[in-house]
Amino acid sequence: MSTPILEVENLSKSYGGVHAVRGVSFTLAAGEILALIGPNGAGKSTCFNMLNGQISRDTGSVRILGRDTAGLRPREIWRLGVGRTFQITATYPSMTVRENVQVALLSHHRELGRLFGFAGARHHAEADRLLGLVGMRDLAERPCGELAYGDLKRLELAIALVNEPRLLLMDEPTAGMAPKERVALMRLTATIAREQSIGVLFTEHDMDVVFEHADRIMVLNRGSLIAGGTPAEVRNNPDVKAVYLGEGSVYGGEAAA
Repeated sequence: MSTPILEVENLSKSYGGVHAVRGVSFTLAAGEILALIGPNGAGKSTCFNMLNGQISRDTGSVRILGRDTAGLRPREIWRLGVGRTFQITATYPSMTVRENVQVALLSHHRELGRLFGFAGARHHAEADRLLGLVGMRDLAERPCGELAYGDLKRLELAIALVNEPRLLLMDEPTAGMAPKERVALMRLTATIAREQSIGVLFTEHDMDVVFEHADRIMVLNRGSLIAGGTPAEVRNNPDVKAVYLGEGSVYGGEAAA
């Protein structure tokens, strides 16, 4: 049996006696799409930030490709093969789409010293390959400041793929997008993840996105996991209905408004 991409055991974090995350354990396999959902304040962002090394954990372990990440800084975890996207995109508006990817490639290849006097030909072909993966090759020369928001999100995905990740962490990847753009982005992500055997863990408030694209769903409430399983299992879980989705509002073809 192959080693999971991500193994989390008994992960906990408290602030002044308040349990932000309490005893969270799960695994993620290569090519699997796993959703972490829960109401605001449930502990999703805290959990993500511990996985990424942005905040320390009180107890528990996180293993990525079999390596314990205790004491590693976010950049060191990134170099293990972890990509991440954020709720709010961060690009260089005055640079072209291609140049934004090239800057990320310079960082990946430890060549940021070349950024000053930036040579446009550096990693040109690799940048175009990544843009092609996300359907943006034809926008390579456009300044990022002119992009629609959905295109910025696709660019962010291309940048997250720069370090050839085995694990992709996506914090509310479709936030602020129109409904059709949300579906398109997650379908693209799922296709890339399965073709390249990337494990994907994402948080999301749009239940249509979650139930259509996740292989498994975990539900967090007040820092603790209250349910986990396939979309069908989570949809029918009475605790999930009561605590998170609300009685009668579980997605199942007739989502409540």
